[in-house]
Amino acid sequence: MQETSSAKPWAGRFNAPTDAFVEAFTASVDFDQRLYRYDIQGSIAHATMLARQGILTAAERDAIVKGLEAVRSRIDAGDFAWSIPLEDVHMNVESALTADIGDAGKKLHTGRSRNDQVATDVRLWLRDEIDTIRGEIQRLQRALLDLAEREAETILPGFTHLQVAQPITFGHHMLAWLEMLERDRARLADCRRRMNVMPLGAAALAGTTYPIDRHYTAELLGFDRPAENSLDAVSDRDFAIEFTADAAILMMHLSRFSEELILWSSAQFGFIELSDSFCTGSSIMPQKKNPDVPELVRGKSGRIFGHLMGLLTLMKSQPLAYNKDNQEDKEPLFDTVDNLKGSLKVYADMMGKVTCNRERMREAAKQGFSTATDLADYLVRKGIPFRDAHEIVGKAVGLGVREGRDLAELSLAELQQFSGAIGEDVFEVLTLDGSVAARDHIGGTAPAQVRAAIQRARERLGAEASGDA
Repeated sequence: MQETSSAKPWAGRFNAPTDAFVEAFTASVDFDQRLYRYDIQGSIAHATMLARQGILTAAERDAIVKGLEAVRSRIDAGDFAWSIPLEDVHMNVESALTADIGDAGKKLHTGRSRNDQVATDVRLWLRDEIDTIRGEIQRLQRALLDLAEREAETILPGFTHLQVAQPITFGHHMLAWLEMLERDRARLADCRRRMNVMPLGAAALAGTTYPIDRHYTAELLGFDRPAENSLDAVSDRDFAIEFTADAAILMMHLSRFSEELILWSSAQFGFIELSDSFCTGSSIMPQKKNPDVPELVRGKSGRIFGHLMGLLTLMKSQPLAYNKDNQEDKEPLFDTVDNLKGSLKVYADMMGKVTCNRERMREAAKQGFSTATDLADYLVRKGIPFRDAHEIVGKAVGLGVREGRDLAELSLAELQQFSGAIGEDVFEVLTLDGSVAARDHIGGTAPAQVRAAIQRARERLGAEASGDA
């Protein structure tokens, strides 16, 4: 094996070496080396196409492919010396290849540029990452479905303005998060579809004079089609921005979820217990059990929002075509992917071990006159206009506030002083169980509807896993 050269592949036009600080400042190999598998995958496809078109010989193609596979094995094994003078993953791989196989390695770059090469590598990498992320979302969804099924009849207060509103079931609440995650998963699928267009062959910005077959290369790499315009192919990073926007929305959902878990696990609420595996203690207060995982996920949402704004700002003033600014797209994109995957993984693991304090939830639902709307609906069914019913119930609530009693704890005589339409059957609607059971329609909180929704969701997830959806 020949020694890898650190000479610049573009040095022919220059008379002075690159300043040492500039060399380090402009290099990207420290972070873009994670793309090496995709860089090699793209290069193998490119070499295969070049040979098919007669631009390379079959022997040159075979030497290149074998050499690239050997370089990949060395990197996989940790037996590869990355060079900052070679600037990036592309030149490090190509230089190692050329050192191994000689002049055939120098022909690999025929008909392409680092501009279309990096745009292709990032799309290949992000395509796989999206598939992994969507799989983690599904894993979290299944954990939520299991929890929702276990707690389909568990009653807790539903809130608006963080004030007790109406009683709901815990299973129904979990299914709300499931639906948000389903939209997140769909957004990422849309992003993947739009992103799955191949830049390779656009070269630096104008295409190439060689008789390449971009459709064939796209087929080899699993792209839907080659990019239509060479300028656009190398210069835009809207696919990275779209992904980060989708990631920001997903993290916003996880942050809201985190806020509820933090509140619910506090002594003041006491609705749930998080497993010790996902909490930490205090260095000074021995009684503490801190919900560090949801707190950290809540904090990471801001980090990813920042990456979205950074990428938008990065692109907003760039003229066509490629500019060195675009080197700055990778670190925020990589960090977004890493933290999104980590947040989803820990959430999927954590939600499978949540324990509900059913009695505490039920007692909380009895507070705050959560069945007031049920009493208003009851009066409407008795023929009283809703606005009048609303006023009647408001007066009954006022009595309850003064007496320190819930509506269900008021006597029939006390309720009837506000309306003669109230009969003995009123107490059937003032119970928590009666309240949730009455909302027995699709999308409602009734236990029967929760179980039906769980079944539909399981079928939907199962169909997608089998490739039917």
